[in-house]
Amino acid sequence: MHAVGIFCGSSEGCTPAYMEAARHVGRCLAEQSINIVYGGGRVGLMGAIADSALAYGGHVTGVIPRSLLEREIAHTGLSELQVVDNMHQRKSVMAELASCFIALPGGAGTAEEIFEQWTWAQLGIHDKPCAFLNVNHFYNPLRVMVHQMVSEGFMKQDYADMLLFSENLHDIIDYFKTYTPPASKWTTWNGNRHA
Repeated sequence: MHAVGIFCGSSEGCTPAYMEAARHVGRCLAEQSINIVYGGGRVGLMGAIADSALAYGGHVTGVIPRSLLEREIAHTGLSELQVVDNMHQRKSVMAELASCFIALPGGAGTAEEIFEQWTWAQLGIHDKPCAFLNVNHFYNPLRVMVHQMVSEGFMKQDYADMLLFSENLHDIIDYFKTYTPPASKWTTWNGNRHA
């Protein structure tokens, strides 16, 4: 595992637990010499992860769309900052640079970004694992929703099992090290569609 792609909020959330978790992630990954690839912002959980990793000697690459750079929310102290034209390019570059993905708490953008990587993994576009750092039980409702997708016949259990929900970063890192992807969706299609 050379680099972890991280998706998270550009806000701090309403409890200190979220910022504490973000700082913990930055420090732990830096101490294990695992590079971070993230959205390039200096605010909220995004900024906390980057600042913490850099403070402990980590390598942090930001990928930010030009429109956000021009609004002056880009982190200016990163190991590397890649400026791209739009959000689609940001996700594509992050997918290329990272070998796995973690979502911390965040809003619609965080959910959309991690879901796209999970979808790409299902389709065999890449074979990189995805996980949710379930700080303060933030992602419990999503875990229920994923179960609902399976129980109502819209997704195979194998694809739900691709995701790890954990409050422990070390468990997530261990999961990434041993991850084996299931067969991609359309190579095993048996006539029953699972979107």
